[in-house]
Amino acid sequence: MKEIKGGVCAAKGFFANGIYSGIKKKKTSKDLAIIYSESLCNAAAVYTQNKVCGANIIVSKENLKNGKAKAIICNSGNANTCNKDGIEKAKAMCKGVAEYLKISEKDVAVASTGVIGVPLQVELIIKNIKPLIDKAKNSAEASKNAANAIMTTDTFIKEIAFAFEIGGKTVKIGGIAKGSGMIHPNMATLLAFITTDANISQKLLQKALREDIKNTYNMINVDGDTSTNDMVVALSNGEAKNPIIDREGNNYKIFCKALNMVNTYLCKSMAKDGEGATKLIECEAINSKDIETARKISKSVISSNLLKAAIFGCDMNWGRIACAIGYADCKFDINKVAINVSSKFGNMNVFEKGYGLKFDEKKALKILKEKEIKITVNMNSGKNKATAWGCDLTYDYVKINGSYRS
Repeated sequence: MKEIKGGVCAAKGFFANGIYSGIKKKKTSKDLAIIYSESLCNAAAVYTQNKVCGANIIVSKENLKNGKAKAIICNSGNANTCNKDGIEKAKAMCKGVAEYLKISEKDVAVASTGVIGVPLQVELIIKNIKPLIDKAKNSAEASKNAANAIMTTDTFIKEIAFAFEIGGKTVKIGGIAKGSGMIHPNMATLLAFITTDANISQKLLQKALREDIKNTYNMINVDGDTSTNDMVVALSNGEAKNPIIDREGNNYKIFCKALNMVNTYLCKSMAKDGEGATKLIECEAINSKDIETARKISKSVISSNLLKAAIFGCDMNWGRIACAIGYADCKFDINKVAINVSSKFGNMNVFEKGYGLKFDEKKALKILKEKEIKITVNMNSGKNKATAWGCDLTYDYVKINGSYRS
């Protein structure tokens, strides 16, 4: 696997762009993005589990029911959720793209993110579809423009791409994402768009995405809130001309590894960019009796607001880690568990066989002052492992969300 430039435009045949349309108040902010393929793609998607879902979720689910798509349009600054005319406006966005690209409305996925309950000024989007698509390119800059246009409270763009080989052909895969707050996926509380020129069947593309989110998007937490709007969409147009991946052999495993690398990078970026965050927290549960226990333990630890606050304050309060392990919904023997906390500065064992260990407070402070903190929970009960990502909880998180609508 080789990291390359290009984001969602790294793969052959994909174009993108992002512009300002007037949805956001700040004219210096982009708020409308397009991603499309020259040829029809196999499409896979996963959606928020929030029972109050955005109009974009309803429309995209219907449009992608046949597993095909050619374009994705996304606006930021307005969620188009809980509005009486929301579905009508989401469909209008699809229609506008379809008419300009001369494709079926059913081949367009639509996404919206931002404030809930505010009517969407869809006319601003419709009149900007022409300049949006006219300037769309297959370039690294175009991908960055699209990544910028889907952001809300994000502080930096999130994109990545990789090249790999299948059947003697170079295959590329790339993705962009947004997510800073309202992050506690069960899928999902974010937007992520993945493009690949891999020749893979829709059935296996969907399976690969559905399985991978269990170890990536479903393993991040910023604030414990599951959003109403968000989704992950993957498009594959087959332009790499590799032998079709239509069975779960070695080529499928190679593709899944590449997909996981894209998703893992995007997830860590979102956790790192949590609203007001100053530190990335990674928790790896190792030597677990099964994968599900490892997932629940690691996710429970990074979801603890008390731990998040302690990490912000550089307080080696291992009791909060043990507490979070203890209320995870799974069975284990706490007397076998060991906890280690580490960073670039060094590492420290703080808990073993049910009891805390003495440690050097000065060394602990230096470990926790780093920007990336890792917590390793050794279950000492098997061979399975899982990793989850979160961030610290800061004063700025309250400031940002105390005035989100303004």
